[in-house]
Amino acid sequence: MSSLGHQLATSVLVVGAGGSGLRAAIEVAEAGVAVIAVAKRTAESTPAAMGTSGSAWPPAGSSPDDVCQRHAAETLREGRLLADPRTAQVVARYAERGFQDMGRYGPRRSGHPYDSAAFTGTHAGPGVHRALQTRAAELGIPVLTGVYVTQLLVDDGTVFGAYGFDLVDGSRYLVHADSVVLAAGGHTRIWRRTSSRRGESGGDAFRLAVEAGARLRDPELVQFHPLGLVGPEHVAGLLVDEAARGEGGVLLNNLGERFMARYDTERMERCSQDRVAAAAYTEIKEGRGTQAGGVWLDLSHLPRETVLTRLPLVHQTLLDVQTLDITRDPVEVTPTAQYSLGGVWVRPEDHSTDVNGLYVIGEAAGGLHGANRPEENSLIELLVYGRIAGRAAAEYSARLTVQQRSPAAVRAAESDVSRLLAANGDQNIRALLRSVRHLMTEHAGVVRDEAGLAAGLAGLAEIEARTAHAGIHIDIGGFQDLAYAYDLRSTLLAARATLECARERRETRGSHHRSDHPDVDPDLTATLMWSPATGVRREPVPPTPTHIAELVRDVSTDAGSPERRR
Repeated sequence: MSSLGHQLATSVLVVGAGGSGLRAAIEVAEAGVAVIAVAKRTAESTPAAMGTSGSAWPPAGSSPDDVCQRHAAETLREGRLLADPRTAQVVARYAERGFQDMGRYGPRRSGHPYDSAAFTGTHAGPGVHRALQTRAAELGIPVLTGVYVTQLLVDDGTVFGAYGFDLVDGSRYLVHADSVVLAAGGHTRIWRRTSSRRGESGGDAFRLAVEAGARLRDPELVQFHPLGLVGPEHVAGLLVDEAARGEGGVLLNNLGERFMARYDTERMERCSQDRVAAAAYTEIKEGRGTQAGGVWLDLSHLPRETVLTRLPLVHQTLLDVQTLDITRDPVEVTPTAQYSLGGVWVRPEDHSTDVNGLYVIGEAAGGLHGANRPEENSLIELLVYGRIAGRAAAEYSARLTVQQRSPAAVRAAESDVSRLLAANGDQNIRALLRSVRHLMTEHAGVVRDEAGLAAGLAGLAEIEARTAHAGIHIDIGGFQDLAYAYDLRSTLLAARATLECARERRETRGSHHRSDHPDVDPDLTATLMWSPATGVRREPVPPTPTHIAELVRDVSTDAGSPERRR
């Protein structure tokens, strides 16, 4: 096998073929600019979920300007004032344009012209993804699947492509590009229980961007969903629709106690998602959880007809994966890492980064969500910034008078892969990965404290030292062990950034819970920026325009409750 099997060139390279990546690639292709997308998974892979609830906001009859302002205000309120107001305004301003684009691509909308909830709900994610796949195919966009990107190629602060390998035969890929759009997901896979699928959201985008010269913004801010399935293994982390709480489901610990009475006597299970997740985590941590590390979600007291008509997908899915009838028996659930709220620092106008020609979008990017998020924003963001960043990347390419190249950077990327392939130490890569995930769950899970974070950092340093003695074993199944080695590198970087920033954020705000600092610290209404060179640095959140600030209500304890999302 030759060390370099494939050399390609394009104007714009998109790393990642999920919703954000496909939307960006479509925008580039529709502008008549050459684009290639690369992805670890097959193009047919779509997000899997048991369903999530939509939102009735904004109200019918609202004017476009009013809707935009209220959307931005709602985003900032849900984000507990840590979201970038400029990003929130861009997403609100161009949300309707995103809906119009999707109308051209396929999925039907509700009749109301400003109904963001038309793109949330049980089937929204897969439906949008299928529509984007269809449009990408119509445009003939090349999507290289089964290709693992190991490094972005950078020279003098400017990106000029990417290097990677084929997961099956190990052949190398060198893709020269004028600009790169990074859409490779967040970092929720670095916890033991996560809703992301295997091989996804392991911090790839964080590592690729940081190694290229970018910074991370608020990596400690992670949304944990309280209702992830404990098992069986092949569906562990699959999320149960939040509507199960809204419809009257109760949570019980292993003593049969309805434990939410200890945490919110008024709202009980219907309080905010982050509070329910923290309560369930505390019950488990204090020994009142199930043997498998969960709690019980019980719907058996509800009329059978209510469950079948209001929660049909939840009922059917649990019958399929656990042969469990939720009208009769409780289901075992546990807090599950769901969404990276922070990410790579990007400019709000076009999601460009500290690296010339590099754009980051989707869950890989920080700025929009702050310490929590309205559920619909994850889809709206990919529609809005997929288009904006795709167009910006295409225009950047068109402006170039010379194409950046560096044989030395290519040789370094090639040598890095070859060095890992030659590693023959006694440390197992997958065991090291499991160790990091266990460490993050124990010391930087839903509820954190100073002692736990310090122990997490010490344990992480030990794992980092062991990686020097790792062994890579290529077998007839392909080059997956090499991929795990890069996954480990990504996981270690994302874990260190998360632990260091979580230690610095000594407050409880939104999805970030510090048991030793239970209140909001006004001085920490700030962005935590991280890079390996500088560590953690605070930066002020840009000011909110007066007309938006007037709409931002005081954050109340019912923010994010299931009733608000029904």
